[in-house]
Amino acid sequence: MRTLCFLIATLSLAACGQSDPPGPDGVTVGEARALDEAAEMFDARPEPASTPAPTGAAATQAE
Repeated sequence: MRTLCFLIATLSLAACGQSDPPGPDGVTVGEARALDEAAEMFDARPEPASTPAPTGAAATQAE
């Protein structure tokens, strides 16, 4: 029983791993890096085509 408890405690601590150091604005460095990469991908997207103005029944309902 003692061995089982020791094994569980050891595996629990090993699963924790190293924590990511804190970065700007309360996020970790890894999270900040992921946000920067997502922003770069978002900025690299092409501009969407403009949508035409509604006409007919859709235009009267929008007013």
